[in-house]
Amino acid sequence: MIKKGTILLLAALVAVSFPLHSKDYNASMFGAKSNGTTLNTNSIQKGIDYISENGGGRLVFYVGRYLTGSIYLKSNVTIHLEEGAILVGSVNPFDYDRNFNWTALIFALDQENIGITGKGVIDGQGFQVATNLVDMIHKGVVKDPLKYDRPNETIRPQNIYFRGCRNIVVRDINLRDPGSWNQQYDQCRNLVIDNITVDSKSYWNNDGVDIVDCDSVVVSNSYFDAADDGICLKSHSPEFVCQNVYIHNNTVRTSANGIKFGTVGHGGFRNVRIINNVVFDTYRSAITFAAVDGGFVENIVVDSLRSLNTGNVIFLRIGERRAGKKGRMNGVSISNVYAEVPATKPDAGYNYEGPVEDLPRNISPSSIVGMPDAMIENIALKNIEIHYPGGGNPHYAKVGLDELDKVPELGANYPEFSMFKELPAWGFYIRHARGITMENVKLVCGKKDYRTAVVLDDVHGATFSKLQVTEPGSRKESIFSHNSTEIVNRK
Repeated sequence: MIKKGTILLLAALVAVSFPLHSKDYNASMFGAKSNGTTLNTNSIQKGIDYISENGGGRLVFYVGRYLTGSIYLKSNVTIHLEEGAILVGSVNPFDYDRNFNWTALIFALDQENIGITGKGVIDGQGFQVATNLVDMIHKGVVKDPLKYDRPNETIRPQNIYFRGCRNIVVRDINLRDPGSWNQQYDQCRNLVIDNITVDSKSYWNNDGVDIVDCDSVVVSNSYFDAADDGICLKSHSPEFVCQNVYIHNNTVRTSANGIKFGTVGHGGFRNVRIINNVVFDTYRSAITFAAVDGGFVENIVVDSLRSLNTGNVIFLRIGERRAGKKGRMNGVSISNVYAEVPATKPDAGYNYEGPVEDLPRNISPSSIVGMPDAMIENIALKNIEIHYPGGGNPHYAKVGLDELDKVPELGANYPEFSMFKELPAWGFYIRHARGITMENVKLVCGKKDYRTAVVLDDVHGATFSKLQVTEPGSRKESIFSHNSTEIVNRK
């Protein structure tokens, strides 16, 4: 389990502001103009460099719109945006730099004691940047295959890209309209993201926040509204692990997954606590943990989650997207969850809705799906209540209990809850797993459904305690097991 000292350390990070520099410098001192039309890239960079070279401090922006291209945050400097100050990204794609294959408005590379704070706004104007990129690609000025009719996410600017940095505070700011992912922290250590507001739904791949191969991270008290995954942990390098992460007291709305690990997951994810979060109006899963690129997921705690009007609640998956690189998952605890799954599309009407795909299928259950030779192990589910709409129609899509082999393995596929199309359960589908416990789990089905509440296929060592299943129609068994052993149901 996660050590007590680690928990206390992560909690303490929330209250700490690493850049403890008292001296403030007005951005106008360095020639920055707040008229929204003057390109301030050089002026802002001069300010950052000067402050870093002279003992550190805050570069303060007051009311106005400050237009800029790529800037580089340096050690012992905090960018502070007062309320009414807006750092505005240029709409010219050539005003941005690219580092480590990523384009961004604000870079920090191998720096320490840095921050972005204040009640102001960072507005990437990403939709317009991306539109201008498409125009340049069509003219042949920029080379890009326009896969899926959009420029590659690496050449569209993120609002923030920090790599190899230590002691980072991002607090109170508003992050808006990136061209790609919103904010990426890559191989960083001691990172606090607290009380921020993210509006990231103006273009494709607009994640809320991406934590990549970082150690000792707090994401707390924040609001994420994203077109793509809301809070996403990734592991781009097999040499690194994303670990010691505390995700607490956040609200997430996305047209993808609420809180997700993986894609990519080359290294792994360890010692993560996800406590007291709300996910709503979300197209895919509230919680997705995927080990599909050879990495691992271990020692994860989810506690006190509310999932409202969300297309799926829990999706745990081991896969093998690269031959010979199977993931592993061991030791996940999920408790105190209340969830409501709608019959209709939960993100309908948002700017970039999740794609309707993997049809035909009825409303998908939560699922825990490993591989025949790579089982998901030691998963504990406790005090969980999920309300499903029911209404599964066998004339639309059907997998009967006598034809479970019809469910494909799909080890090489991208992991999403809907990837298998129709599943034979309406509540939980568990396959290729060992050491599953369900205690005080309540599953409610609104309309009559042809499927069984819980289906186990190749599951070994599963204990159910106080499982409550409520569904209309004639009474049927709540649990069906196939090719499984040591299944205990304690009523």
